[in-house]
Amino acid sequence: MTTQPTPLRTTLQRHVDNGAVPGAVGLVARGAESEVVAVGSMDVEGTAPMTPDTIFRIASLTKPITAAAVLALVEDGRVALDAPVSRWLPELAAPVVVRTPDSPVDDVVPAERPITVEDLLTFRVGWGFPADFRLPAVQALFHVHANGLAPYAMPDADAWLARLAEVPLLRQPGSAWLYNTGSDLQGVLVARASGRSLPDFLAERIFEPLGMTDTAFEVPVAKRDRFPSSYAPDAQGGLRLLDTPDGGFGRAPVFASGAGGLVSTAADWLSFARMLLNGGGAPDGRRVLSPESVTRMTTDHLTAAERDASTLFLEGQGWGYGGQVDVVRVAPWNIPGRYGWTGGSGTAAHLVPSTGLVTILLTQVAMTGPTPTGLMREFWGVAGV
Repeated sequence: MTTQPTPLRTTLQRHVDNGAVPGAVGLVARGAESEVVAVGSMDVEGTAPMTPDTIFRIASLTKPITAAAVLALVEDGRVALDAPVSRWLPELAAPVVVRTPDSPVDDVVPAERPITVEDLLTFRVGWGFPADFRLPAVQALFHVHANGLAPYAMPDADAWLARLAEVPLLRQPGSAWLYNTGSDLQGVLVARASGRSLPDFLAERIFEPLGMTDTAFEVPVAKRDRFPSSYAPDAQGGLRLLDTPDGGFGRAPVFASGAGGLVSTAADWLSFARMLLNGGGAPDGRRVLSPESVTRMTTDHLTAAERDASTLFLEGQGWGYGGQVDVVRVAPWNIPGRYGWTGGSGTAAHLVPSTGLVTILLTQVAMTGPTPTGLMREFWGVAGV
C-alpha cells in the first residue's frame, strides 16, 4: 500500500525540486503529536540526505532563547526590568542620541533617561534597524555589527560593546522599536550579570533541563555529518556558498551572539516551544521560567504607532521579548497571540498559546531581506494554523 505524501512534504519537496533550497526540515506539532518531514540534501551537490536531526544555523531564532535567559536572571533577582543597564554595562552609562533620525552622527543630544533592561527586551533601546537603512546613524551601526549570518566573525564582547557605545542612538530610549541590537546586548548582559559566559548560562539554565542536546554556539567534529552547508541566492537565480560544515561554526566564537549565534535542531526548538506552552515548565517538572515570565515574553509590548512604523519587519505583529506577537490577522497564519520569529539563515519557528500549535521550518538558504520567503508563507499555509 502506497502512502500519499502529506501537504507538508509536498510543499517542501516542491521548493527542493525548483532549486530554491537544497533541503529542508519542517515540523508541525499539536500537543504531543507532531509531523516532522525532511526533504532534499545537505548541500547543492547532494552528498547526503537531509534528516530530521540535521543541525541548522538558526540565526534569529536565537533571540527568544536569549530573552528567556534574561528573564531567568530577573527571577533570580540578579537583574530587574526597570534597572538601568549601566549597572552591568557601564559603557552605556551616558549615551547620546542624534538630534533627528536623519541628522549626521555628530549632531547629537544627551539621552533623556537611562537605558533599562526592559528596553533591551522590547527592542526600544535606541540602537537597531528601522525601515530606512540609509540614515547616517544606521549606517554607523552597520559598521559595528558583523554580518548576521556570520556571528562568529564578531570581536569579543568587550570590544564590540566599546565600539557600539561610540555610535549615537537613533532614537531616545523607550521611544521606538528598532530591530536586532537589543538581543546582542541581552547576551552581554546575561554574561556580566551571571558571572558566566552566555554559552555556559544557556547550557545550564535552558538547554540541559529541556534536553536541547544539539543547541550550542559551535558544532563539534562528531556532529558535523549532521551540519549542512549554508547558501544565499545569487544574481543568476542560483545559490552561492556561504559556509561549510567545517567553517565558521567549527570553533567556539569569541563573541556568543545573543541575536543570532546558535545552531539547533527542529526537536530542540520544539522542546523550547513546549516549555513556553507549558508555562515555563520542563518535561521533568523543573521550572525554567515562571508562568508570569512566559506571559510577559509572549505578550505584545508595542504601541500601535510603533507597530505602524515597523512594517518592514512586522506584518500585523507586535513584539514581545525575543519575538513577534501577532496582533492583526493580515494573513491566515497571523493568529492573534502567535509568538515566534524568522531567522535570516532561512529559518522560522512559532507557537500559538491558544491552541498549542508549534510550527518550525529550517533551511540553510539565507533570506534576502526582512520579508518572509515564499517557502515560509507556503509552509505556514499548510501547517493548519
